[in-house]
Formats: sequence, C-alpha cells, structure tokens
Amino acid sequence: MIDSPYLEINLRKIEENARNAVERCRPFGVEVLGVTKGFTALPRIVSAMNAGGIEKFADSRIQNIAALRRRRFKNHVTLLRIPKLSSIDALLKYVDCSVNSEYAVIRAISDKAVAAGIRHDIILMVDVGDLREGAMPDEAITLAEQVALLPGVRLAGIGTNMGCYGGILPTIHNLNLLLEIKKEIENRVGFELETVSGGGTSSLRLVEDGTLPAGINQLRIGEGILLGTDTTHGREISWLHQDAFLLCSEVIELKTKPTVPIGETGNDAFGNKPVFVDKGMRKRAILALGKQDVSFEGLIPVDPNMHILGGSSDHMIVDVNDCPEPIKVGDMITFRLNYQGLLTSCTSKYIRKRYVTS
Repeated sequence: MIDSPYLEINLRKIEENARNAVERCRPFGVEVLGVTKGFTALPRIVSAMNAGGIEKFADSRIQNIAALRRRRFKNHVTLLRIPKLSSIDALLKYVDCSVNSEYAVIRAISDKAVAAGIRHDIILMVDVGDLREGAMPDEAITLAEQVALLPGVRLAGIGTNMGCYGGILPTIHNLNLLLEIKKEIENRVGFELETVSGGGTSSLRLVEDGTLPAGINQLRIGEGILLGTDTTHGREISWLHQDAFLLCSEVIELKTKPTVPIGETGNDAFGNKPVFVDKGMRKRAILALGKQDVSFEGLIPVDPNMHILGGSSDHMIVDVNDCPEPIKVGDMITFRLNYQGLLTSCTSKYIRKRYVTS
C-alpha cells in the first residue's frame, strides 16, 4: 500500500556484507552459514547473500524454509531451533540438518527418517555457559554416543550458542572446551565429526583478532551480514555496512506541545505507567508508525537530533525540536534498525518492503 511505512532493503550492501564475512572467515577454514530468520527468509535477500558467496543457510522457522523450497530453493538449510516432536514430518520434508539436544526428539527423527528411506544430519548442541539450548558438557559425550547408534540420522557435528540468552561471550576458553568435547566424542564413536559450529556474529571478534581456535569450522552469521553490528559486544563492525536496512515513515502531525501530559495520569494503552521529564515546550512529530507495526526499541533515528518519545499502537511521537532542517507534515523520517527492529519490521504485514540495488 502506498501509505504504508516502508523498509528500504539495499541488496548490494547485503551482498557486499556477505562477501566480506565469507572472505574474512575463509583463511581460518570457517564456513559461513547465512542466517535468514532475521528477515523471514525473504527470497531476494537470500539471493543477495548467495551472490555474496554464502552457499549454506539456516533459519529457526520451518515455515520460512518451506516457503523457500516452494520457490525451488535447493541450497543446504539447517533448522536452528530445536525441532518439535510435532513437526518432524515437515522437518524431514524441507530441512537438511537440524540442531538438537533432546534424545527423544532425535530418536523420533531417526524412526521417521528410516521409514521414509532418508538420512537427516544432526548437530548436537552443547551448552558452554549461555544456558539456552544444549546438553551440559558432562552429558554431551554420552548423548553423542547414543545418537551415533541411531539409523536414519548422521551425527554431523556439534555446536554451541552464545550471547542470545545469558549474554555469554565466545572466548578462547569456552570454544576450546567445545573442541575438547569434540575430541572425546570422536574417541568414543570412532569417527570424525564434520562440523564444529562455534556461535554466530559475536564470534567474528575472534576471527578479526586472529584468535579463533583452530578446529572451529562454522559460524552462523545473521546480524553481522544484515546490520553490520555485533550486539553482544555492543559495536559496529567497521568492515561491514550498517545501513542495508532503513525504515521510513511519514510525518502526519507537527505541533509544539508541553513535554509532560496535562491532567491526572493513569496507565497508557499497554498498561504501563509512563514517566515524563519536563523539558518545556518542544516541537514533536507524529509518524504513521505504531507498536503494531514495529518495536520502537529497535529503531534508531538516522538524524541524531531526533529522539523517539514513545507512542501507541498506531502512532509514534518523535522530538524534532533540535533538527537543523525544518520538518514538515508529509516528510519521511528514516530510522536505522537493531536486530529487534529488523525482526519486527520484516515480520510486520503493515510495512512495505522496497528493494534497492544502488
């Protein structure tokens, strides 16, 4: 729709980010798995990543992978969220490999894969401290032995997740722990594991420093390629673009108003009790963009003189008092996104996607 806010997606910059990530990782023998969940696996973005040299992909939603398969997408895809027992038929239909940590689920995958006459690859997740998914280190070896005996599945490797729940950073210590577990598993099962997946964008710091332990041969990169940022370390990655995605919305009202509401204060529309700081009279723009469209916490105004004050389900209020250029009704306000903003804006049906290649 013409009156919708829109997400401008620069395919050239995404391709360049993908290429730069692949080239940085290649000297270390590290394969980049392109993570597509942050943008709901929109096909044109997947194609841009592929053009940048990424051959294997990963997503947390089988629905996204299924949509790619219906478009005759043939590349290898890993499911990043532990499969549900209720989704194994779809898993085997659309997915080449999945991360797993529960024997009951892997056994069910094995049974159905045998019945279908196929083989499914398993990456066994090991928890080295972030406390999201994965077997604890002392349990992982026994679990790997059990998985290795199952027909219909192949124990392709092990992996770990860091930064997504506990904020734990990848370090030489915890990645070496993963490699030690790999060696012990190989001693027990009698064959070499193909893949050691050592985290995601946050592990790029070790690649840049040249300290990534030898033997880590896969990183699952989404945020770095898409946004050029590393949230866990709180940094922008200097050799990547940070503006491949820009969210634009139109000013529908421009007024100078007090900064503290007038009258008795209750809760806002979302049940929260707002807090205001009295800064006197300020010029404010209302945008045709609300919390039903996108998470406000995920947006950063491109103009540093603007500040998001808040809003409701349909409106965003932005302080534009200090902008050097006058803002007018009908102007478009542009935002950069963090990962939360990318997720919600790509998922939202109310935000148009506009592709550019310049």
